[in-house]
Amino acid sequence: MPDHGWPGHPVPPTPGGEEPRQRLHPLSPALHGAKSLVVVIAGLSWSTLSRVGFGWFAVLVAIFVLGATVLSVISWWNTGYHVVGRELRVHEGLLWRRTRAIPLERLQAVEVVRPLLAQLTGLAELRLEVVGGGKTEAPLAYLSVAEATALRQRLLAVAGHPPPAAPPTAGTAPAPAPQGRRLHTVRNQDLLVSQLLTPQAFLLPFGLAFVLAQFLSEGSRSFIAVASTLTAMAGVLLQPVRRVLDDWGFRLDRDDDRLRVRNGLLETRAQTVPLHRVQTVGVTWPLLWRMKGWLRLRLEVAGYSAAEPDDRNRPDRLLPVGDAAAGALVVAEVLPGVRLDALPSTLPPRRARWLRPLTRAAIGAGLDAEVFVARSGLLTRRLTLVPYARIQSVRVTQGPAQRWLRLATVHADTAGGSGAAAPERDLAEAWDLAAELTARAEAARRADRTRRR
Repeated sequence: MPDHGWPGHPVPPTPGGEEPRQRLHPLSPALHGAKSLVVVIAGLSWSTLSRVGFGWFAVLVAIFVLGATVLSVISWWNTGYHVVGRELRVHEGLLWRRTRAIPLERLQAVEVVRPLLAQLTGLAELRLEVVGGGKTEAPLAYLSVAEATALRQRLLAVAGHPPPAAPPTAGTAPAPAPQGRRLHTVRNQDLLVSQLLTPQAFLLPFGLAFVLAQFLSEGSRSFIAVASTLTAMAGVLLQPVRRVLDDWGFRLDRDDDRLRVRNGLLETRAQTVPLHRVQTVGVTWPLLWRMKGWLRLRLEVAGYSAAEPDDRNRPDRLLPVGDAAAGALVVAEVLPGVRLDALPSTLPPRRARWLRPLTRAAIGAGLDAEVFVARSGLLTRRLTLVPYARIQSVRVTQGPAQRWLRLATVHADTAGGSGAAAPERDLAEAWDLAAELTARAEAARRADRTRRR
């Protein structure tokens, strides 16, 4: 078995010609140890500090951090990766060794993430999303920025079916990232205002008043009380602040048949999504945003967006905030031929009011030339666009009340897991819509296969 190398110091190729394994960057254990420090301090909590005192608290933290650092070093020593044919193989494990083989033809998106500590040390983390994955595959943390960029380009090239690129040789600088065409840049001022126009921002004064009342009712201003109060206030502020930090400096580029998304302040992200992997595009008009004519765009990537529990890790940001013109421009780039201001939509029959007395006028469905259109939402309006070529199956469902009213719901399922639905349609119309969706999906897939040949 060949020895491990690390970026900038690869070992020579093996006699059989197989690419040698690469180690992660030597600073990776230090960064993992620093992350463990935060987890340990949070886990020990303020109550532990009050019971044992600052001295013993510092000793406990040092012991835990030392142990975590040793484990990180051992893990780094036993972790390696290399590209073999059309697979990325990741070798890892302490007591139990394991090898993960990730078929690159299933690759959906590749993301270069740079948390704050990684930015300070010039490192980056590479995350892969594949079809059917419930979470991020093969997070390679950490690599140098040049190494992560070069590996991302290589994996996308292999996934796109051209011949695999030759592995980089020692002393050879990686090829520079291709410069794409700029589609849109979100103004940070608009991002800040958009988060002020949210329910969380309006409820913030009440939350702060409640926290302050709790603090004053204790009758004590001890260190523990102050720390608990600050922790509670941080929890109230977390969501809007996190959204601003995550989407700061948002930039969307088009590079041939791929989207390139860059965003983040404390943790920067560079995401690459092949356009033919996009399953759906979602448009949202929050209630308070409508007075400024703003909307939000999100996309769904097969096997990932709906499965990832943490929305910060989902590669679904397409436009965090923008006006109608910016939304129309981005949608037209992702879904050619689709006009956001000219999409067909019809309401359910009047008898659907028995099931949806308030929201009947807010739901609708229609067939555009390129996409299936589904509308929903009363206060927060939502629009889902599903390209016909991405429809995997079509279903017609009926509940007991729907059977009594001769209504049905038509579902257009995608590989991403959510798709779109047209609820409360007339029963005959529902079957006609399902048949039309099936026919258009088959025709679109045939045309898509012909274009790829």
